[in-house]
Amino acid sequence: MHVEFSCSQCERPSGAEIAPDASDFRCALCGAQTLVPPGALDAEQLHRCLMCPSSDLFVRIDFPQRLGVAIVALGILGSSVAWAYHELILTFVVLFVTALIDVVLYVLVPNALMCYRCGAQYRGAPGLESHSSFNLETHERHRQQKARLAEHRRA
Repeated sequence: MHVEFSCSQCERPSGAEIAPDASDFRCALCGAQTLVPPGALDAEQLHRCLMCPSSDLFVRIDFPQRLGVAIVALGILGSSVAWAYHELILTFVVLFVTALIDVVLYVLVPNALMCYRCGAQYRGAPGLESHSSFNLETHERHRQQKARLAEHRRA
């Protein structure tokens, strides 16, 4: 399993390969050691985040969101230009090609597991099917908690 995380020591994005029986892993940039919490990872499932104490994890497509939005935006722009020139068939061809690209990417791109609290990303994590997809309520709870902690630190 590969994890991408923000290092607690150097605070830079880093990554590490973690075996199911590993007891620790290191930041690739500064070498800081992070211990794998007991019971967090086994051969069948990742039960909680390895970087923070959160057990709130969600499954998402492992694809850059900005690139996905750019593909959709180009499809809308292309179909709008075709529509402006009264090219009805070309308008729908562009929209259907954009939708087809989206479906192909959805089928081909694998899933990743993400932590709501710290944003750590786990690729190749065991037991992905046991985790749910993104939940806005859980995300908002963690976002508000982070904002309250930041406000409390400033005061």
